[in-house]
Amino acid sequence: MRLEHRAGLGDTNGMELFEDASPDAGPGNAPPLSVSEISGAVRRVIEGEFGRVRVRGEVGRVSRPSSGHLYFDLKDDRAVIAAVCWRDNACRLPHRPEEGIEVIVTGRLTTFPGQSKYQLLVESVEPAGIGALMAMLDQRRRLLAAEGLFDAARKRPIPYLPDVIAVVTSPSGAVIRDILHRLRDRFPSRVLIWPVAVQGAQSAPQVAAAVARLNAIEAGGAIPRPDLIIVARGGGSVEDLWGFNDEAVVRAVAAGTIPLISAVGHETDTTLIDHAADLRAPTPTAAAELAVPVLAELGARVSDSQARLWRSVQARIDRPAQRLGDLGRGLGRPQALTDAARQRLDLTGPRLEPMLRSFMRDRRRSTESLDLPLYALRSFMADRRAGYDRAAQALKLAARREGDRRGAALPVVRAAAVRMALAAAGRRLEGQRDRIEPALARRQEAEARRLRGLGSRLEAARGRMIATARRDHAERRAALEASARRLAALGPRLAGDRRQALDALDRLRQTLGHTETLRRGFVIVRGPEGLLTSAAAAARVARLDLEFHDGHLGAVPEGGPGEATGTEVQVPGANEAVPAEPPKPRPPGRTAPPRGGKPTSSGQGSLF
Repeated sequence: MRLEHRAGLGDTNGMELFEDASPDAGPGNAPPLSVSEISGAVRRVIEGEFGRVRVRGEVGRVSRPSSGHLYFDLKDDRAVIAAVCWRDNACRLPHRPEEGIEVIVTGRLTTFPGQSKYQLLVESVEPAGIGALMAMLDQRRRLLAAEGLFDAARKRPIPYLPDVIAVVTSPSGAVIRDILHRLRDRFPSRVLIWPVAVQGAQSAPQVAAAVARLNAIEAGGAIPRPDLIIVARGGGSVEDLWGFNDEAVVRAVAAGTIPLISAVGHETDTTLIDHAADLRAPTPTAAAELAVPVLAELGARVSDSQARLWRSVQARIDRPAQRLGDLGRGLGRPQALTDAARQRLDLTGPRLEPMLRSFMRDRRRSTESLDLPLYALRSFMADRRAGYDRAAQALKLAARREGDRRGAALPVVRAAAVRMALAAAGRRLEGQRDRIEPALARRQEAEARRLRGLGSRLEAARGRMIATARRDHAERRAALEASARRLAALGPRLAGDRRQALDALDRLRQTLGHTETLRRGFVIVRGPEGLLTSAAAAARVARLDLEFHDGHLGAVPEGGPGEATGTEVQVPGANEAVPAEPPKPRPPGRTAPPRGGKPTSSGQGSLF
């Protein structure tokens, strides 16, 4: 065998490592090669043959040294290939290989001369199907759960009324708008937005860094420390949500001290951050609802509690009063105890004065009958007065002694004890002052925020109302102008149509009216009482009014009543009267021609 090195090692046909020596060649004719030369030749052959490959296998023996490079094995049931992913590519991998997971690796084959082995330089790693991805997720979940990161004892309670809420999400998506809108509708709060990438290779490190830095904010600094953190993202596939399954994100959430609500994906989506979070929300909108209560409902509850408190206090006051009234009604009226004595006094009162007068008269008589000297009476009165004075002094002494006894029975209050009690009360008031002043400040600040929020909402509503009113005014003005233009164009046309119709009706009226009939030779005869239609009726009136088509003419009939036949009509202003001849018999339906005249063109005779 002979080793021959040729140019063009990228093509395996252009190089032959071992060839059979010719029969004439001796054993000492093969040129010796160094280990480096033969290793380089092997490397060039392997790299030229396998420039870029995709390998599917199970990950084993994963190593992550401090240099940032990634070393692992790809294996199946019959072979093992060493794989290396340099730091530049390792930091861009969306899914880092974990031991026991089946993956598809894209890269190129090369050799490692230091250990005389070939290896795969990895450029990208992807799970071998959704099953492999879920298997990797399940394995990671079990490992983190074994460390106690998902224990219920680690969960922190969500504050009832958070003052500052931090939202970790994309600043340009619909999620942040939904959360802000829901918070504004329920309970306006101060919101701190931390923008991050919610999918891709940068999602996991940015979310983990955001959670860690929010927990590192000191209270009282320039940036307020949040009371609650919401990590939110909309729905998506398993690959889109994979950043929230990263181990760094889970550890950052578990190590935090601020309560956290996870709202990643929809209700059916579950990520590892949901297990580590203090509370999981099915959607970002539900996270906002879980974060704050409804301000109107809270006000209603406060009002209801206040009303219940007032009712309880009022009942506490009214119940003893009612009990006292009930007991008083059971005791009866106090006046009933003295009614009988008062009645007896009323009955005996009128008799008391005469009895007193009689008693005094009897005493005076008995005294006068004794015939005592004046000094005896004075001595008697002095003795009585002295007895009364001694009784008064004894009564005062007894009252003083009783007061001293009761004073001695009372507990002794020392001045030092009073001073100590006053000092303790002062200290309690001072302690309460430190709590009352921040509470009042918070109350005033909350009220100011509420008023500012209401003001901004009122201004926005006012702007919307003004814009709506202007838009409605413009639309109505445009509609009114269009209607005016239509009316302006429609008016002359309607007037012309009405004028033509009126002219047609006038022509019809003239055609069907009696004036045209009078033009054909007819005459209308009227009397004082109206129209006359017979000669007998015309003979009974004194004067006739004859209407022609061009005017009226008066006439006087000759002949008496009942002489209709042969009646003559005297027309004032005529030279002679025209005698009326008796009518000749004529066929029914035909009109006799006028006497003394010729038939007209229409066949109608004249009265003359």
